[in-house]
Amino acid sequence: MRVDEFDYELLPELIAQDPLERRDESRLLVLDRATGEMRHRVFRDVLDYLTPQDALVINETRVIPARLFGRRPSGGKTEVLLLKDLGGDRWECLIRPGRKARTGDRIIVEKNGHRMEGEILARTSYGGRVIKWSYQGDFGKNLEALGTVPLPPYIKKPIQDPERYQTVYARIPGSAAAPTAGLHFTPELMSQIEAKGVSVVKIRLDVGLGTFRPVRETEVEKHVMHEEYFQVSEEASRTINRVRESGGKVFAVGTTVVRALETAASPDGKVRAKAEKTHLFIFPGYEFKVVDHLITNFHLPRSTLLMLVCAFAGKELVLRAYKEAVKERYRFYSFGDAMLIL
Repeated sequence: MRVDEFDYELLPELIAQDPLERRDESRLLVLDRATGEMRHRVFRDVLDYLTPQDALVINETRVIPARLFGRRPSGGKTEVLLLKDLGGDRWECLIRPGRKARTGDRIIVEKNGHRMEGEILARTSYGGRVIKWSYQGDFGKNLEALGTVPLPPYIKKPIQDPERYQTVYARIPGSAAAPTAGLHFTPELMSQIEAKGVSVVKIRLDVGLGTFRPVRETEVEKHVMHEEYFQVSEEASRTINRVRESGGKVFAVGTTVVRALETAASPDGKVRAKAEKTHLFIFPGYEFKVVDHLITNFHLPRSTLLMLVCAFAGKELVLRAYKEAVKERYRFYSFGDAMLIL
């Protein structure tokens, strides 16, 4: 299967640069897989499609201030993006400019009395670096003081309120990017969903390099996903299995939830409690075991996220829905509008 089969045309002005003032006023394209019907709603209408028998599965991960602006001892400016905690103060990172980042080089990050110093230990297979950090006090507090929340490269404007790049239920620090399908929920909408009797299930997947890494191969099957850590608790697995056994439906909020649940599923569709890394790559031909419905944003052309959505709803139908969204001038990507796939 060729990567260029997952391409589509998008006007640059449709790439959302700012979040809406109210999260749940985003538009919602409802796509019925069985009939191919499309309906145009607003996001808070997602409540109409949930029943007391269903489970809404959300990703509680929180974006860390993973973007650091530093300098070399010689004075050259350097930008570092923390991707994955390897333990022992070692992190997998992306560095710009990368061509000058050699093993043994040091990077100094300091501001307002806080200072961290990193030593490049090694290169990674994907062009990143492993950096060991030294500092005084607590790493998390230093990071909060020195770092900023990283935004995707297609967002050109600085965000006024960094909390708008967090979901309202974000709780566990660990991600380099937000699980953006969840950005549309408000506390009020979450309360309404729970009041309706829907089981809200919380899991975790730390979004890492896979979000930033383009598919460079010509053939989809040759692409290798980067590992991301996830947790599905005993309570979460019990709730999901109970909902499925009683005839309810599992609504996944975002591709991160899909990957975590499908990794945790046994061949018969039972979800097992797990805390491990996943490199599951879902593209057309994949047989879904757990997820019945998907809430997701509009994704970049040729991306692994778009491929997952095409696996879920069919490539031709999804690309037709994207064409409809472009025609109706939906807002795309992280701060954009959403789809509900039934």
